[in-house]
Amino acid sequence: MTRASGVTLVEALTGIVAVVVIAAVAIPLWRTHELRARRHEAMETLARIQSEQDRHFGDNARYAGPGEIALSPATAAYRYEIKCSEDQLSYVATAHAEKRPGSVFDARCAHLSVDQHGRHFATNESGEDSTADCWDRK
Repeated sequence: MTRASGVTLVEALTGIVAVVVIAAVAIPLWRTHELRARRHEAMETLARIQSEQDRHFGDNARYAGPGEIALSPATAAYRYEIKCSEDQLSYVATAHAEKRPGSVFDARCAHLSVDQHGRHFATNESGEDSTADCWDRK
């Protein structure tokens, strides 16, 4: 009796199950990594804005308003804005997470901000404070 070579149904199903399990673990881990990388990029951009604001204040005795310093262009993940007080002696720079098709949205850290004192703030998609969760973990 000759033995036929090939893959049995049980072996094929075992391979498919293994691939599904690996994908079920890898996809959420990849999305978490992607969110953290984008959040870190937004924090670095806010740090650059803060540095530019400090430089501008040293030169002009006031903080720069919108359009007076170059903001990083909006990315697929975040949109940036600067809000100054009327006397331009205080500001808040904010990175707003963007909802875009095919992109992972950072609902937990939807709005990251820094002010003229270097204080960090964050709110989730619902507007609840998430500063400790977002800025401490990066």
